Amino acid sequence: MSISEIDQAHIWHPLTQHKTSSAPMPIVKAEGAMLYAEDGTTYIDGIASWYTAMYGHCNPYIIEQVTAQMKTLDQIVFTGFTHQPATTLAQKVLDILPENQQKIFFNDNGSTAVEAGIKMALQYHHNKGSKRNTLIAFENGFHGDTFGAMSVSDLSVYNGPFEDYFLNVKRIPAPTEENLAGVMQLLQSIIEKHACAGFVYEPLVQGAAGMHMYDASGLESILKLCKANDIVTVADEVMTGFGKTGKHFASLYLETYPDIICLSKALTAGLVPMSLTTCTQEIYDAFLDDTVAKGFFHAHTYSANPIACAAAIAGIDLLTSEDIQSQIQHIHKRHSAFAKAIKTHPKAINIRVKGVIFALELHTEMERYGSLRNALFKHFMDRGICLRPLGNTIYILPPFVITDVQLDQIYKAIKEALETF
Repeated sequence: MSISEIDQAHIWHPLTQHKTSSAPMPIVKAEGAMLYAEDGTTYIDGIASWYTAMYGHCNPYIIEQVTAQMKTLDQIVFTGFTHQPATTLAQKVLDILPENQQKIFFNDNGSTAVEAGIKMALQYHHNKGSKRNTLIAFENGFHGDTFGAMSVSDLSVYNGPFEDYFLNVKRIPAPTEENLAGVMQLLQSIIEKHACAGFVYEPLVQGAAGMHMYDASGLESILKLCKANDIVTVADEVMTGFGKTGKHFASLYLETYPDIICLSKALTAGLVPMSLTTCTQEIYDAFLDDTVAKGFFHAHTYSANPIACAAAIAGIDLLTSEDIQSQIQHIHKRHSAFAKAIKTHPKAINIRVKGVIFALELHTEMERYGSLRNALFKHFMDRGICLRPLGNTIYILPPFVITDVQLDQIYKAIKEALETF
């Protein structure tokens, strides 16, 4: 049986309505910014496989480092044990995180990183003898698929069947210059009326909302008000982390740093699953007590897996290299030039660029997962490009190693989409 035949017989894919969707594309190889299909067709990976393979697929340096680790230590329970890959990674990631971050907790993926961050925020107040049961989050945010992460998310296409079972969450709009006064008034009202434990947010770019970019100064005001009211701030940098916004982390664009940061995706360079939830010394200290129950009783079987740690260490080595930093700036300049070139096109609205992220809205009505969106996806795939439009948002978030020729092909395909749809 072929890959497709076995897949159709036995596999349930994520974010897929199998009754109406077409068969998934069998991919047999990936290298750099390229994907190779079973039938010999090639595709430019314009979204770094959901923002993970930022240093290119099958990066030789990362594979070399991970292979060496596999020959030494593969897996060890992380309760009661530790190892050098974990401690080396801790040092490396803390060196590039906002300076207030001091402790690292290991998880499995982005959703569980956020889940741990939410539990830390709630238990922080519980351990201090304060019962706070309300979380604050942005409208249209997305933070993952576990129950706590779903609770603070606001995209009903993901959450609809489960909303009756969520944590107590109050939402505010993402800030803009125009709405900031109203947002702050609403936030103040929420704080006065509810026992607020934490504020969970995607800093500067809301990924699943269509790469929606919002005002940094407005977020600064929100964070300061939360801090003044002892509300734990939880930055979900699962998508934005590790260079995608132009800085190592989006939180570094702000003066007020979060209490907790959630990391995954590009953390392990697209090689293996792992995530981190980092926090300040103050958060960590609230769990120190002679009473065992005040500890953070949360665990994952593969916490701090040495192989995943080795991939993350190698990824940070590349991220901080002169070559990758230069390439990030180059992609930003290319995106900015493309944005300028199409800014007057009547079908392209709300064009925006942040770091290596480019996005625009196609000026037409469509459903997030409707037929036009599927036609757009096919339009790009037919031209050898893997992009996944979000509703009427077309976006690019390429591997840092993408070439100018490959970027030109993506830009050309987007121009053609503007003329076609």
